[in-house]
Amino acid sequence: MATETAPQQFTFQAEISQLLHLLSHSLYQNREIAIRELVSNASDALDKFRHVSLTQKEHEDDAALRISIEPDAENRLLTIRDNGIGMTHDELIQNLGTIAHSGSLEYLKKLGENSKDEVSLIGQFGVGFYSSFMLADRVEVLSRSYQEDTGWKWESDGSGQFTIEPAEGLERGTQVRLHLKADLKEFTEPVRLKHILTEYSTFVPYAIHLGDEHVNDQPPIWVEPKSQVTEEQYKNFYGYLSKRTYEEPLWHLHLTSDSPFQFHAVLFCPTSNFELLGFGKDEHGLSLCAKRILVQSNCRELLPEYLRFIYGLVDSADLPLNVSRQALQDDTVFRKIRKVLVKKVFSHLEDIAKDSPDDYGKFYEQFGSTLREGVASDFENRNTLAKLLRFRSSHGEDRAAVISLDDYVSRIPDGQKQIFYVGGETIANIEKNPNLEAFRSRNLEVLYLIDPVDEFVLNHVNKFEDRDLVSIDSSDVDLPELHSSGDSEDTDTAKEEKSGPPAGFGTVLNLFRESLGDKVEDVRESKRLTSSACCLVNPEGSMSAQLQKVLSRASDEFHLTKRILEVNPAHPLVKHLASLSTNDEHTAFIKTCGQQFFANAMLAEGVVPDPYETAERMLGFMEELAQQRSPIAGG
Repeated sequence: MATETAPQQFTFQAEISQLLHLLSHSLYQNREIAIRELVSNASDALDKFRHVSLTQKEHEDDAALRISIEPDAENRLLTIRDNGIGMTHDELIQNLGTIAHSGSLEYLKKLGENSKDEVSLIGQFGVGFYSSFMLADRVEVLSRSYQEDTGWKWESDGSGQFTIEPAEGLERGTQVRLHLKADLKEFTEPVRLKHILTEYSTFVPYAIHLGDEHVNDQPPIWVEPKSQVTEEQYKNFYGYLSKRTYEEPLWHLHLTSDSPFQFHAVLFCPTSNFELLGFGKDEHGLSLCAKRILVQSNCRELLPEYLRFIYGLVDSADLPLNVSRQALQDDTVFRKIRKVLVKKVFSHLEDIAKDSPDDYGKFYEQFGSTLREGVASDFENRNTLAKLLRFRSSHGEDRAAVISLDDYVSRIPDGQKQIFYVGGETIANIEKNPNLEAFRSRNLEVLYLIDPVDEFVLNHVNKFEDRDLVSIDSSDVDLPELHSSGDSEDTDTAKEEKSGPPAGFGTVLNLFRESLGDKVEDVRESKRLTSSACCLVNPEGSMSAQLQKVLSRASDEFHLTKRILEVNPAHPLVKHLASLSTNDEHTAFIKTCGQQFFANAMLAEGVVPDPYETAERMLGFMEELAQQRSPIAGG
């Protein structure tokens, strides 16, 4: 019998052992965070039991859900107790023996090396319980699940192992018993504990009792008039919801609606986007309350996926307490609340963009990539989202500045029917693109897209303010007529357009076509080039060159579209080739030049042509020049 009741011994997951060492030796600066984490875990356990009691009639319980903080100075013991959902034997192993979020440990190590404040991040990645060992030499967890009559005792000194054994006489819920380190008796002092609970846990939605005192009797700020809520209260509530007590929110939005349905909401935007650090998608949602009772702590259906970075709470007296996800999705009030929330978020972002462009720039730098997802998925709000997008531009001296599509449209000159954009890896590379020449000569603004995602986004937008969005390397480009501005280059270009191509130019194009064969879709005269000899253009309806490059790198099965080679009839070399075309002796040379024109155009776009063919052809040109037998040597 003794063997059956003897404690079972387990070894922590390797990452847990490393984490415990880190917490015990490296992150001593902010020990009080451990209290916040344990209270937060207790609140989560109460949330889960409330969910069960609302959905499973056999587990209804009229007892008040609460958290108790029980200091024992004589025995240097601190207990955090809740009457929540409790844990089974297997749940104790799973919840207290492994880390759920991969990569959490490495990130915490880096933060621990650099900043004393960043230890407060531990709750963000599901490892908050282990902060207990910042305070305690030994930790006991006594827990009885709502599903069982028998409880369990989990115990560890943080050295790499833990034990589990049966425990009789436990009520439903969990007790975390911290056997405090010798120098940390302060964490049994009521004054010290009250200060910690007031600072970190004021907005926990369940009563927290320290002895006979109810320490978190702060009214819920979401139902308070906005004029009576301080910035400090907003910050604290944001910290409670997000576990990001180390930062202030970038902005908050306090909403109240009384008609046709009633709800209160407070929404927060974080300062930083963890997704940019490689942690994958945020999986949190808004807290959903009905008549101040929390019915779902992670409701991701209240906002669309592309607004997942927002933290907040929504409370409605018109929602049922039925927490079934399907029931919520089918509920008319719920759907209307979602629609209002989305609209209000968009309106708030538009106001920030208009009144505080610098603040909006900070927001867009962090969350623009997430926001852009909505353009592809939310057809109803696509135009609104398009107005919130930001891009670099060919206009303006500051190449780091960004503009909106509205900014672009407001500057469109008469005669321009399209919105033009070009993609590239850097601004410097983009500005070398020969396709830009026609736009510079006409002083037409072009959006610079250095993020490949932007091209996918604009393909979904397709049209803005009744103007098509077109890549400058597309054959769909509709260029306004070139008017001379008095500049000599513009004047010469306008004259060339009116005078037409030189004699023999058609022959050159035909010889180029014969030489290139099925490497290109066509060879034709360019109406867009002013100084370059040639460029590549995409056939109507095809993707831009930059987008094709991105897709070709992502998949070996993706094949680049055949391009159109456009040739500038005003270029000196092209004129000379046209004059040579009357003599059949130069046919082979002109065809070879056509091959090199194509290779040069590819190189200008960052696409490498056949290196052996190109090198051999260039060597041939140099040999002819060296021997002064090249037809252009004396030109």
